[in-house]
Amino acid sequence: MIKDLEVSIGYRFQNIILLQNALTHSSYANERWHDSLKSNERLEFLGDSILGMVVAEHLYKTFENRPEGELTRMRADMVCEQALAEIANRLQLGGYLLLGHGEEQGNGRTRDSILADAVESVIAALFLDGGMDAARKFIEKFVLCNVPTTKLHNMDYKTTLQEQVQQKKNQVLTYTLLRESGPDHDKRFCVGVSLNGELVGQGEGSSKKRAEQDAAHYTLKKLFPEVL
Repeated sequence: MIKDLEVSIGYRFQNIILLQNALTHSSYANERWHDSLKSNERLEFLGDSILGMVVAEHLYKTFENRPEGELTRMRADMVCEQALAEIANRLQLGGYLLLGHGEEQGNGRTRDSILADAVESVIAALFLDGGMDAARKFIEKFVLCNVPTTKLHNMDYKTTLQEQVQQKKNQVLTYTLLRESGPDHDKRFCVGVSLNGELVGQGEGSSKKRAEQDAAHYTLKKLFPEVL
């Protein structure tokens, strides 16, 4: 069955365990092995960085006359949860995921957040198995084929907040997980953002990454509303 996914991706893994790991949700790893390190969360972390770098490089080289802020929003549109979930649906990735009982019952196979994370994990698996060339080919085939040039919707709030803060010297921006709640199949995270050690905003989301974006959005509205 997983061989069919390799065909859809257009890549044959030397180490198929990497692909299996990319498809293993934390709920499954916790139920089967009581070890979240066996889930795809670490791969998601790596894949997110690789995806962002390749997309940024492409936009930088392709749109020479676009300002930094517009390039940032273009990248955000291309790597947002909805865009990645659409790629997962094209690959029918949901059908290959290993989910815990709670996520299975909670329609995890069709949840955008889980599907988007899986795409980032697959990108990391490709990188570890075949190097940057393998990861780049996947991104070119499934992500760079749809570059938004008008009607931009998304903003990378963390990047925008960092840019605003850095306009003054010696400013330190940090994000801290304040709490998490809910069952494995419906986790909620609360993250605080501090400026020079002072809490200036909070945000929530279905993952730490999305909670950080929400916290940054709140802080921008509070401290720099003119940029929104």
